[in-house]
Amino acid sequence: MLIEVADKSGFCFGVERALKLTEKAAQEYGEIFTLGPLIHNQTVTSSLEKKGVHIAAEVDEAAGKPLVIRSHGVGRKTEDAAAVKCSVLLDATCPFVKRIHKIVSEQPADGAVIILGDGEHPEVQGIMGHAACRAYACMEYEEVSRVLESCGASGRGAVLVVQTTFDRSRFLEYSRRIREEYCCVKIYDTICNATSERQKNAEELAKRADLMLVVGGRHSSNTGKLAEICSRYCRTVFIESASELSPQIIEGLHSDSIIGITAGASTPAYTIKEVHLKMSEIINNNENEESFAALFEQSESKRLYNGAKVKATVVSVKPNEAVVELGTKHTGYIPLDELTNDPNAKVEDIVKVGDEIDAIVTKVDDSQGVVFLSKKRVDSALGMEKIAASKEANETLEGVVTQAVKGGVIVVTNGTRVFIPASQTGVPRSGKLEDLVKKTVQFKVIEINEQRNRVVGSIRQATREVRDAERAKFWETIQVGQKFEGEVRSIEDYGVFVDIGPVDGLVRTSELTWNRVGHPKDIVKEGDKITVIVKSFDPEKKRVSLSAKDPDENPWTKFVEEYQIGDVIKATIVSITEFGAFAQIIPGVDGLIHISQISTERVTNINNVLAVGQEVEAKIIDIDTEKNRVSLSIKALMEDNADLGDAE
Repeated sequence: MLIEVADKSGFCFGVERALKLTEKAAQEYGEIFTLGPLIHNQTVTSSLEKKGVHIAAEVDEAAGKPLVIRSHGVGRKTEDAAAVKCSVLLDATCPFVKRIHKIVSEQPADGAVIILGDGEHPEVQGIMGHAACRAYACMEYEEVSRVLESCGASGRGAVLVVQTTFDRSRFLEYSRRIREEYCCVKIYDTICNATSERQKNAEELAKRADLMLVVGGRHSSNTGKLAEICSRYCRTVFIESASELSPQIIEGLHSDSIIGITAGASTPAYTIKEVHLKMSEIINNNENEESFAALFEQSESKRLYNGAKVKATVVSVKPNEAVVELGTKHTGYIPLDELTNDPNAKVEDIVKVGDEIDAIVTKVDDSQGVVFLSKKRVDSALGMEKIAASKEANETLEGVVTQAVKGGVIVVTNGTRVFIPASQTGVPRSGKLEDLVKKTVQFKVIEINEQRNRVVGSIRQATREVRDAERAKFWETIQVGQKFEGEVRSIEDYGVFVDIGPVDGLVRTSELTWNRVGHPKDIVKEGDKITVIVKSFDPEKKRVSLSAKDPDENPWTKFVEEYQIGDVIKATIVSITEFGAFAQIIPGVDGLIHISQISTERVTNINNVLAVGQEVEAKIIDIDTEKNRVSLSIKALMEDNADLGDAE
């Protein structure tokens, strides 16, 4: 076996800088305090404690003493309090984090700051403490989307920054989607360069390796991200030190396997070296034991023992168990809860008399001639293989939700339990996870922990993939003039957004009806079903302009059929401007009475002559069919009447 250590492992610039500053301060002042653990590594913090560096949970605990602000940084109020209460204040905040503080502090009070990161992490909490406006910590794209929706359709006024240790691939994916859906969001890439290089280096090694060891503190965010990234490509074990390594860690590996080692930004070089040496020792000892283990396994296969895999034939099906024959003197029993992971299933739904199944021995009682077995453990192992293959191929799996548990739901697929976190179910916070129980769902595998036999999935990701495919098809097939039955999603001053399937389209106020409109709320309300027609679309900007006007009800068609220039009509004044008055001839068609056409006498104030709601008689003096405009004249009618009087 080959052991390979990632090039970019161990202390980053920010951590090394904080350590040097703290150790120098301890030498100068004697007893000092850090606000929280300087770094997330128990070995290092224990070493610092021996040098007189103590941990203060609050500023008050270090009152009158020198205090170091750790590399994660703190909020503005905490900084100000420490400056007043502590004898000396030493700022070891990472320069990359300082840059984020500056960005968020410069945002206007009516803006919004989104921090892409873990809201429980001290770095993110410190960043939020520098914002003078609304600030949100989001880990998932759906959370980001909800915040941006509250800022309006374009996300105007919102700024997005990123926790320095955030997974770069996820950040790039989220950024792409934000730019597609929200055109006005300012996005700052604030991931630490060292973090990006470490993640990329670890990813490249994990792609080649059969086993990855990720070394670092349990509470270290950047180390946790490394473990998450590596687990996408091979079996990954997260450890704090070499003492956690045991011979069992290399089970399943072969002589030409590659074991990779990477470490977080808070892991000292000597810890990485200890892990490397311990793994070398385990590998050397294993090679000497392999031949003996093979002989022992061969002899053990001839008898029943706990953990043995056997062939069994079902001879009886009972309400709570299946009875099986093993070809030995023992009678085998498989309890219902060992037949399946589905608590809602019945024995007769799973096996029937005559079925030959694989099972694992869980207990042997030679004195009674009884053996207890488990079918679900075999199914789960096979299911794990299928799940691992589906994750590698990025395939969507299907399963049944068997129960709602704390923090999510359990889905059973191929005999294997898969945990779906609540945030990945697609159920809103106000909804009930119990409503998913017994439903068949599609999901994506996002994490596999073979050591803990744990699988985590996401219904949201599968749904998103389907939605993305639907959107792609939508943009390929959409045409101007195409009709949709849509639902009003939101109402703005300038129009309404209508759900037409994979995307929302905008119906501007002037396109809601042929009649005059004051505000869109006067015409529709959220949830209304309306028929719309595509006016135009832009696939690059992901925008669709719609119209709710029915061409067959175009009032202009009726107007030009019934009226012509020279006709005298009755009309109602609907609005008055400085240059004239608009009068409704028929619903949907207004004519302009220019100020010069109101009277044979000079008119300086139209309101002295006409009023909204007044019915007038006027003559049609012009019809512009291209611009859909009608010109009316009361003056012309007066002159006609005067000429008629003179003639008499």
